[in-house]
Amino acid sequence: MKKLYDTLFLNNRLFYILGGIALLFVVGFFAPLFFFISKVLLFVLMLLVLVDILILYNTKNGVEVQRLLPEKLSNGDDNKITLNIKSNYFFLCHLSIIEELPFQFQKRDFFFDLTLKTNVDKVIHYNLKPTERGIYSFGNINVYASSPLQLATKKYILGNEKQLKCYPSFLKLRDFNFKAFTDDTISYGTKKTRRIGHSLEFEQIKEYVSGDDIRTLNWKASAKRNQLMINQYVEEKSQPVYSIIDKGRAMQMHFNNISLLDYAINATLAISSVILRKQDKAGMLSFSKQLEDIIVAEQRNSQMNLISEALYNIKTDFSESDFSSLYAVVKRKITNRSLLILYTNFETMDGLNRQLSYLRALAKNHLLLVVFFKNTELTSVINSKSETIEAVYDTIIAEKFMHEKKSIVKALKKYGIQSVLTEPQNLTGDTINKYLELKSRGLF
Repeated sequence: MKKLYDTLFLNNRLFYILGGIALLFVVGFFAPLFFFISKVLLFVLMLLVLVDILILYNTKNGVEVQRLLPEKLSNGDDNKITLNIKSNYFFLCHLSIIEELPFQFQKRDFFFDLTLKTNVDKVIHYNLKPTERGIYSFGNINVYASSPLQLATKKYILGNEKQLKCYPSFLKLRDFNFKAFTDDTISYGTKKTRRIGHSLEFEQIKEYVSGDDIRTLNWKASAKRNQLMINQYVEEKSQPVYSIIDKGRAMQMHFNNISLLDYAINATLAISSVILRKQDKAGMLSFSKQLEDIIVAEQRNSQMNLISEALYNIKTDFSESDFSSLYAVVKRKITNRSLLILYTNFETMDGLNRQLSYLRALAKNHLLLVVFFKNTELTSVINSKSETIEAVYDTIIAEKFMHEKKSIVKALKKYGIQSVLTEPQNLTGDTINKYLELKSRGLF
């Protein structure tokens, strides 16, 4: 009886019919014929309710639902969820399905209404777009089944509770990986070719021939052999590239419900994949008050897993960032010349000037690329029509801030620091394009 009490519900249709019969009873007070008809209808209704309950509960496991989830969720992307639904009733079944989604989505009315014939499968697809990393807990699937009479409903609690981790955006990696391949990656035949360069990767000492660069003459070897000898180098392809993520308050701003920090994290994962495919060494670190989550730049099979786990576990209180600590640790731990991709945000020239000395110090030993963000809300204010004095003031202030952003780019360029000023939604693509440009120019 307790199970029946917990799972049985009476539909609105039953109460509407009861309301009509009650009106007939009132009319029957003045006309005895209607009173008799009301009693007959009430008896028939009760009989139909009993029949409805019996056919609903007579079939064991009348409804089956299987929820298919991915192994992990991708932050900021549409993640496909599938429900496989099957009815074992012998009649046309009306179903209302309520999904218990993770609390992060704040949806309490996520449901589907459908009808199913007996032994017919129905597949439902829907997408979920998380906007923050962490654990997402899926609850039960509540199914309310009713017969064609729709006087009573039986509730099924199906599906298993499951927790999924939401990682930085990995679903779009395939969209960006094609950028790792350029014309110079195409090989013809199976002949191994050597490209001669002037990097620190020494290959051999050989005899000097006309046309060789005299700057590579090895005088000690020349004295021993009594003929001119030169050092030969091969182009070093495995250059270290570090993604540095600012976890400070400047990265707390949100666009499209995703923080600048998460945009930077998603971009770091994508560009790390491209870096490894270009045969460079990918590494990362994050900082706020101090440096954390340091992954040494390497080129190995497990590197993407290490970077992905480190990005997933990034936590911050959005405190003030300490660029002096960043410079001290980079100088101590990153000894080889590397490309440093710094994800941060500067809104004003004053904000840049406070950190400029540390950025210049980093740029002395490394190629520094500063990636910061356009404020898209300022763009909408500037493009909107100003009809009041207050709106004109807002437009002027927005243009001033936009001009400050452009001034920051010029100031960085003045000191030999590369920069990318981009909208948050274009961050990943613009950063990859800049990395490929720097690599093709041989700047690192």
